[in-house]
Amino acid sequence: MAQRKGCLIGCGVALVLGVGLLVAVVFGMGKVLDMADKTLVDPTVYASVKTGDAESEVRGRLPSGDSFVKAALKEGGPAEPEGSTCSWYLSSGDTKNGKETVLRFCFKDGKLAEKTEYPMQ
Repeated sequence: MAQRKGCLIGCGVALVLGVGLLVAVVFGMGKVLDMADKTLVDPTVYASVKTGDAESEVRGRLPSGDSFVKAALKEGGPAEPEGSTCSWYLSSGDTKNGKETVLRFCFKDGKLAEKTEYPMQ
């Protein structure tokens, strides 16, 4: 009888751990999909906007960019232009040399002041 109780307890613990792992995986996938929705930009969008374009027009073509990976995207990039506000995204295009491409858009005085692409560190 004690053996059966031990098995039931062990099975119960395994079930709870399994459900917890499943919840963590689903939560993690949700975060990854959320990141993709907010940070991926098609390379054709990057190519189509030009320095001097209105900030509202350019931002209207970009996702929100609000993501938990923003700090990682900033790493390894060139210095931000002084007095500008920048947004970072990942290119949805192919990787280059096995690295994702970061697309940075910097705005100043209501216009696109600079756009830059560089490999993610």
